[in-house]
Amino acid sequence: MIPIATDLETSINNYLPKLNSVSEEEYSLKPSPTKWSKKELIGHLIDSAQSNLRRFVIAQHEESPIINYNQDKWVAINNYQAWDVKDVIQLWYLLNRQIVFVLKNISEEMSQRICITSASYTIEWLAQDYLKHLKHHLHQVLNLESFA
Repeated sequence: MIPIATDLETSINNYLPKLNSVSEEEYSLKPSPTKWSKKELIGHLIDSAQSNLRRFVIAQHEESPIINYNQDKWVAINNYQAWDVKDVIQLWYLLNRQIVFVLKNISEEMSQRICITSASYTIEWLAQDYLKHLKHHLHQVLNLESFA
């Protein structure tokens, strides 16, 4: 098991009620035509979860897979702005639950397998970076102090 799995599980369980307390109106507000709404930010986290889940799985059975994604295109193509916010939050939560289960089943040896994104990283490093990225954006959505 990668220890970050427990941190991720605790985080998603702690953030879920806070995410559910924000109004649809606040989620849908776009600060400008070129900036993402809070709903689109959660959508971006969904896309990140899907990409990272794929990395965590594929790197365990392929040698140094290359898995990238274009975040702006993913958000635009998925059109999260048109979704019901409850569906966006539920999908975000369920994908992260799946990541938790995958990370809890990765051996120490397997956690050191390489996946290539913009550079070569271990699954363990990617998992740690994923949680930092997740918290960064959740703090933006919930108007919390910046996450370092």
